[in-house]
Amino acid sequence: MRFEIVTIFPGFFSSIFENGILRRALAEGLVEVAIHDLRAFTHDRHRTVDDRPFGGGEGMVLKPQPLAEALASLGIAPKSPSPPCQGTTGDRGTLQGRGAVPQMPQNEEGALQAAEKLVAEGGGGFNPRIKPTESTRALAPEERLPPISPEIPSFSAASLAPEGMHRQEPQPPQRARVILLSAQGRPFTQALARELAALDRVVLLCGRYEGVDERINQLYCDQELSIGDYVLSGGELAAAVVIDAAMRLIPGVLGNQASGEFESFGPPDAEISTDADGVPRSQHGSGGLLDYPHYTRPAEFAGLRAPEVLLNGDHLEIRRWRRQQQLRKTLLNRPDLLENAVLTTEDRKLLESIRQEIS
Repeated sequence: MRFEIVTIFPGFFSSIFENGILRRALAEGLVEVAIHDLRAFTHDRHRTVDDRPFGGGEGMVLKPQPLAEALASLGIAPKSPSPPCQGTTGDRGTLQGRGAVPQMPQNEEGALQAAEKLVAEGGGGFNPRIKPTESTRALAPEERLPPISPEIPSFSAASLAPEGMHRQEPQPPQRARVILLSAQGRPFTQALARELAALDRVVLLCGRYEGVDERINQLYCDQELSIGDYVLSGGELAAAVVIDAAMRLIPGVLGNQASGEFESFGPPDAEISTDADGVPRSQHGSGGLLDYPHYTRPAEFAGLRAPEVLLNGDHLEIRRWRRQQQLRKTLLNRPDLLENAVLTTEDRKLLESIRQEIS
């Protein structure tokens, strides 16, 4: 799977991809990450990416022209004219069949003309073996994001493919999605993380300042996502969250694939495929609930003892206790999740007894 990040702060991600599961996933080639500096697609001496909003008001807005050229360099063409995407999903495959290229006002510095030109010159579809376009590689050496370490493949925009592999080959349609990260987007959830983990390519646009010119959202984006009901300085933190949440669900990334299923917001039992030898199915899939509490050695710590049910080896009792604790924690911390949770008749009985107990 490949993540593409378009940002004005490419150096922001250096330490994020240098640690933990992300580092290992990159090193083993399970995930690829490419970072593209939006300022490389500007054409003035100040590398200007923002301007004042029409209609007045505070703040600045990211201009459409650099973003359109950045996306064109990645082989992303404008969609057919349509209303702005209000958080809807829409996976894109090849660029064929996208419809006629819509026209933007002439004062947008030829954004779509540049996009059309780049797509016509070979941007029609993503091929990970093709070296990046010259516009992507235009950064000065000191401005390029350096490799994380000798052990991990560089994820910079200037090293997307080995030398000597610049050749066009027929590629199967790719499951891809272009996502705008903004406070106005659809809430990002574990279910959406699972959707993204099943794709081949995800392009993340990091908003800044007051946001992104809405025409970029309308012309290019399949989805607008927010990671919470609060406002960040930019979409970089949100992009890191989306990548981490989706990446860990890709087969092979976690040491034990069941870890991505038996956890908070996970699928119900009926949707869980993992059944590894030696792993007791002593717990429920959360079915959209919060996870149960966890304990480890020593059995007693600071005067508190781990629940006896976890120490007796009775998996049926452990399973029931864990489900009860999932329901209890969800009721106390996130009662809204119960509305759409997958609940059995036994779950409802347990939930009612918990309500009576805490009332």
